[in-house]
Amino acid sequence: MHEGQLSVSAATVRQLVAEQFPEWADEPVTEVVSHGTVNALFRIGDRFGVRFPLQGDDPAAVRRSLEAEAAAAAELAGRTSFRTPEPVALGEPGAGYPLPWSVQTWVPGTPATPDAPGWSVAFARDLATFVREVRTIDTAGRTFDREGRGGLLPDSDDWMETCFERSERLMDVSALRRLWSDLRELPRTGADVMTHGDLIPGNVLVAADRLAGIIDVGGFGPADPALDLVAAWHLLDPEPRQAFRDHLGCSDLEWQRGKAWALQQAMGLVWYYEQSNPPMSLLGRRTLERLLGQGFSRRTP
Repeated sequence: MHEGQLSVSAATVRQLVAEQFPEWADEPVTEVVSHGTVNALFRIGDRFGVRFPLQGDDPAAVRRSLEAEAAAAAELAGRTSFRTPEPVALGEPGAGYPLPWSVQTWVPGTPATPDAPGWSVAFARDLATFVREVRTIDTAGRTFDREGRGGLLPDSDDWMETCFERSERLMDVSALRRLWSDLRELPRTGADVMTHGDLIPGNVLVAADRLAGIIDVGGFGPADPALDLVAAWHLLDPEPRQAFRDHLGCSDLEWQRGKAWALQQAMGLVWYYEQSNPPMSLLGRRTLERLLGQGFSRRTP
C-alpha cells in the first residue's frame, strides 16, 4: 500500500511473543485480515490484539508514537458505553522486524462496512451516543495540535487540489470541487472537544446490527467538534443519518462542516488506494456518493 512498506508474518509474531512475553508463548497467534493501512494486525489467543506498524525507519520515533497511542487508549477506556481497546504492553524490535510494536486488549465484534449496518436507525443512535460521550470527556486545556483533519478546513486546500488532480482520470470531480469550494470556509461552531478522529467502517465493530465497540483509538484527542460527524457519510443511509444528527442535536453549520471533513477524507481514499487497497478506495467512492446525494460517473482510461 505504501512505498517501503514493512511486512510481518505470523511466524515472526510467534517468535517475538515467545521471546518477549513468554507467559503468552502457548497462546495461538493468528493474523487478522483487515483493510487497514497503518498496521499489520494479529491476535494472541482470545484476549489480546497486536499491532505492527507498516511504515517507519526510526524506532525511537515509532516508540514515541506508540506511547502516545497507548496514552490515548488508556484515557478513553471505560469512558463510554462501548468497548474500546486498552493498552497492555509495548514490544521491542526483533526477529527481523525493525520497529517497536504494541499489544492491546481484544475487542470482539465484526467490522462494519460502508453499507452494513448502515440501514439501522438503532445502530446510528448507538454511534451518536459514542460521539456524544466522547465529546463530554474533558480536554484538560488541550487543543488540536496535529496536521490533517480536525483543525481548519482551508489548511487542507493543497491536499484537496492534489486529490482532485489525481482523481480526474477516475471520476468526474467537477461537482466535488464545487462542494469543497462551498464548504471550505465555513466557520467553526465551537471550541475543540475530544474526538475519536477516524470513524471509518473498519474502526467500528458491530454485533447483531448494533454498535459493539470502537477500535483504532490512538488518535483520540481534541479537535473540531464536527470531525467525528464523518461517520454519518462513511456508514449511514439517509434515514439513519438523520437519526444520528438528531441524536446529537447538530446545527446546520456543524453538520455541513462534518460533511467537509468527510469529503476531505474520502477524496484521498479513492486515488491513493485504487491499486493497493481497493476496499479502501471503494469506501471513498461510497462516501462521495452519499455526500453528493447521487452516483457519480467513473472515468475509463
